[in-house]
Amino acid sequence: MTTINIFTENIYKDWELDEKDVIDKARQMLEFYIKKLGEKSCLAGKNFNTITLDIVFCDSAKTQELNRDYRGKDYPADIITFAIFADDENSFIFDGEINLGEIIIALDKVIAGDNRDISNSKNKEQELFFLISHGLMHLLGFDHQSEEEYNFVIGEQRKALECIDYDKI
Repeated sequence: MTTINIFTENIYKDWELDEKDVIDKARQMLEFYIKKLGEKSCLAGKNFNTITLDIVFCDSAKTQELNRDYRGKDYPADIITFAIFADDENSFIFDGEINLGEIIIALDKVIAGDNRDISNSKNKEQELFFLISHGLMHLLGFDHQSEEEYNFVIGEQRKALECIDYDKI
């Protein structure tokens, strides 16, 4: 059995998240992805017993700063994912632990609903979990540079969201 460590930090003061609930649901989605897509992901063929990742909640000014400084794109994003393990050909496993990386979400953009036309979410909580599910896909090495890849990622997200009763959030 793989141990999953998910750490959260909320530096956005206008939304007091239930971080335990966020961690529980993120863990359920990650377990779904590992079970269903593990052999297609960056985890394929790796020997590990622990997976760690971070989720940081901030505002769009912070995502714009990160986007500008690390990606050369000077605009705010609803989500930025730093896939440490999937994106680094020299990634390593230390003492059986894989650090997948970090998901950074701008909660002010979630509240504004900037992405709801894509996510089909009805409220900010659904939007939040849609973005987390998307970030998890990136941490596992899945991208969407083509329409086919995009459709695959969105399709798998929808399946993962079902395991957390997304429609009841």
